[in-house]
Amino acid sequence: MKQKKEFLIRYIIMGAFFVIFAFIFAGRLINIDVTGQGYVTDTSYTEYRKRTEKIQAVRGEIFDRNGNPLVTNVYSYDVYFEAGSMNGTNLVKNKIIMGVLRSAEKCGEYDKVNMPTLPFLEIKNASGTETNYEYDSSFMSTVYGSRLEKLLLEITEEEELPPASEAVSILLKRYGLIDKEGRLGYSEERVRLLLSFRLDMELKNFSSLAPYTVISDASMELMTVLSETGLRGVAFEKKITRVYNYPGYASHLLGRTGKIQAAKADYYKELGYPMDAIVGISGAEEAFESYLRGVDGEKTVIEDEYGNVIDEYVSKEPVSGKNVYLTLDIEMQIAAEEALKNNIQLIVDNAIANGEEKSGEDANAGALSLVKVETGEVLALASYPTYNLATFNEDYEALRTDELSPMFNRALEGTYAPGSTFKPGVAAAALQEGTVSPYTLLPCNGPYKYYEDSGFTPACWLWNMRRGSHGMIDVTEAIQVSCNCYFYEVGRLLTIGTMNRYCKGFGLGQPTGIELDEKTGVLAGPEYRDEHGLESWTPGQTITAAIGQSDNLFTPLQISQYIATILNSGNRRGAHMLYEVHEFGTDEVIYKSEPEIIDNSVSLSDAVVSTVKNGMKNVMEDGSAARVFRNYPVAIGGKTGTAQVREDRSDNAIFTAFAPFNSPEIVASCVIEQGASGADAGYAIKDVFDKYFGFVTEEEPDESTEDTENTEAEE
Repeated sequence: MKQKKEFLIRYIIMGAFFVIFAFIFAGRLINIDVTGQGYVTDTSYTEYRKRTEKIQAVRGEIFDRNGNPLVTNVYSYDVYFEAGSMNGTNLVKNKIIMGVLRSAEKCGEYDKVNMPTLPFLEIKNASGTETNYEYDSSFMSTVYGSRLEKLLLEITEEEELPPASEAVSILLKRYGLIDKEGRLGYSEERVRLLLSFRLDMELKNFSSLAPYTVISDASMELMTVLSETGLRGVAFEKKITRVYNYPGYASHLLGRTGKIQAAKADYYKELGYPMDAIVGISGAEEAFESYLRGVDGEKTVIEDEYGNVIDEYVSKEPVSGKNVYLTLDIEMQIAAEEALKNNIQLIVDNAIANGEEKSGEDANAGALSLVKVETGEVLALASYPTYNLATFNEDYEALRTDELSPMFNRALEGTYAPGSTFKPGVAAAALQEGTVSPYTLLPCNGPYKYYEDSGFTPACWLWNMRRGSHGMIDVTEAIQVSCNCYFYEVGRLLTIGTMNRYCKGFGLGQPTGIELDEKTGVLAGPEYRDEHGLESWTPGQTITAAIGQSDNLFTPLQISQYIATILNSGNRRGAHMLYEVHEFGTDEVIYKSEPEIIDNSVSLSDAVVSTVKNGMKNVMEDGSAARVFRNYPVAIGGKTGTAQVREDRSDNAIFTAFAPFNSPEIVASCVIEQGASGADAGYAIKDVFDKYFGFVTEEEPDESTEDTENTEAEE
């Protein structure tokens, strides 16, 4: 009985100890779980550090109207050192750097390392315990300048710089690469590498605010290897690079992305952009930035005091940008650019073969616009010479110094005297106002003598060419033969005020509505003269303005829009390049453009439009453009123009045309600088029309037909 009682007491004591131990253990577990703290001693707690990393948002991509990808994204990864985690001793930091370099070599990606240029000519142990150090001081001064000097003065706490050999020794000691006796702690090559990296990092202000990118465009294999090494302070950033799927084409229109420029820093700051954001800085990339931009996300990383990652999670999801669809048809854009380039070369070749001065041998640049009549949608805008967005950075210096300014978008920012392409607009205004009727006959006697008493007697181009005249002609024939005298008289009767009221309504000298940067040009008249403090307007200026001279200057896109407005009976639709906007990676349409009438201040009757169209049709079939377009499979209308720029250069060539004649769908306008003859700018338009209508023509240009406007004296 006594024995049983003793066993019972023992069991009770053991049970009590077990219960107490269980309570202590459970309490400790609860404490660790709630506070997240382990312990080394009863009073020491591990300190955790929380930091955030940016998750770059995907930028929207750009497509043409048919869904062809123009600008897309390619994804790559950069490997960088993160200062907050790379906070150990020199030994630890050097080990991390060498670990990354060995991993890159192991994966065959050593060439992707952003290797600092090694300025140290020689680092080696000499006899005894001395060490010789030499470096290229001129290089160091060029690369780092005063930053290196400042660092050395801070380290030595002296007022004068140490000699070169001593300076290197100081740096080697600073980065733990030599021992107290001056012996190298690693192989000579490894010391050179480590010294270069450590110095480069310090002089580039490596910190938690300025990570140091060590490898660019790393593969997934390399990132996996680096992750498995467990090297702390090594992080990865997903990079998104723009890819141009039609390199060399539409460069002026698509534009570039880059860091926020100083001039727009305040603008983007107000919009909430971080100052290191990548934004569109030209072309469609800039115009549609609000759609294309994404919103960066954030990842939170929790590390212990040794730099070990304890936890990481996405604290803010990134938001992808929207996909933008342009009104451009990339096939038409390519056709336009090739046609423009080939047309310029054709003019030069023919001029050299003919051996005549100022006949186009100096032609070297130009532009071509192609728009839809009913909607104002831009199908193509070509500018020559051009450049390749894919190699822009490498080519920049050559592009910047090129005398022909290939980065200049002549289709939107080049302004040119329109020459006789201005005459259909004057005819439309005069017909609508009743100044003339389709049957009114006006005389062309060669010289125009209305202002003879003042000594001003401009003449028709036919008089200047061979002392000829057109006699009594109506408006349709005047457009066909481009009679200056007819339009001198019409301009005088119409007055500059009425003429310009219509021309403004047609969009000349006005913004076209396009979303990209453009010049608005100049509509000649007293208003322009007064605004710019120029000499007063005279009646003689009115008649020269009526044939596209005086101060008139317009862009190739404005010329197309002006012709389209006449075809639309005076309703001017805004030119635009934005077609649709989709959610990223889907077919969900969140915006679709609609044709917009931006000016209907003038109205043209059907009879007026028909009369002007007929005159332009005759230009193509029996006038100055006949040698280019005679027997064309589709009836079309158009007008040529020639404008003098300088006495020592060939004249500019201008050509505008619409098609098809009965139900116009498109208008194209081409300007070739120093193209000499307006009709010769028609070959590019013919090639574009061939592409649009699916024609394949292999006929040689018909040079036998007289170019009735080749000698037009628009001086």
